[in-house]
Amino acid sequence: MTGKEMEARTEGACRVYYDGSCPLCRREIGFYRRREGAEEIEWIDVSAEDYRGGEGAPEPDAAMKRFHVVGADGKLVSGGAAFAQLWTALPGFRAAGRLFLMPPFSWAIAFGYRLFLPLRPLLQKLAAKGE
Repeated sequence: MTGKEMEARTEGACRVYYDGSCPLCRREIGFYRRREGAEEIEWIDVSAEDYRGGEGAPEPDAAMKRFHVVGADGKLVSGGAAFAQLWTALPGFRAAGRLFLMPPFSWAIAFGYRLFLPLRPLLQKLAAKGE
């Protein structure tokens, strides 16, 4: 494996915790899972009956309320920071991910995610109608 391949694998090594019961979330995660590098990511549906959290993973209640990612460094992040972490794991989004991990961009994505959360139920209903 070349140095560049090792770097891509290391950056791509993350775990994504998503709500598979949410039509909006399923649609978005489906988009990311079709991207180059997605095979290096562990995709965990927190709505699955056997999901329990623990050992660095978000607890079930928290996982259902916010998007979470454990990065290659083992750190659990949620919200906008989780999207930036996911993006760093996907070659086509890596530059944007790195950018949104740095202030003031990290602040902006965190703010945007907080604005999105109250709209999520309405957007879920709209996404469900589109399925």
